[in-house]
Amino acid sequence: MNWVLILLTGILLLTVTLITFLLYSLSKQGDERKNYIKQKAMSQTFAVIVGLLIIEVSVSVYASMTNSLGTNGLNPFTFLVTISIVYFVALLINKKRFGG
Repeated sequence: MNWVLILLTGILLLTVTLITFLLYSLSKQGDERKNYIKQKAMSQTFAVIVGLLIIEVSVSVYASMTNSLGTNGLNPFTFLVTISIVYFVALLINKKRFGG
């Protein structure tokens, strides 16, 4: 039981770190290349999030049509963590690709 608490604490610290990195990287001023890299990462993140929302709406509509109780909606914390992770990965890929 103790390892579960350690694991959950580690995941929480990781998510807080990723969210902090996201906000910090968005606030930094830079040249055109850095702005392009951030803009590219944000657009890729936006595309992934829109896809996730479309899937979530589809599951919700399907559940309401079939009268199943399998969906409780989207958890805001999970959604924020997903956005942070996708943005972090997209930013790392774009920094490596464009040399920022």
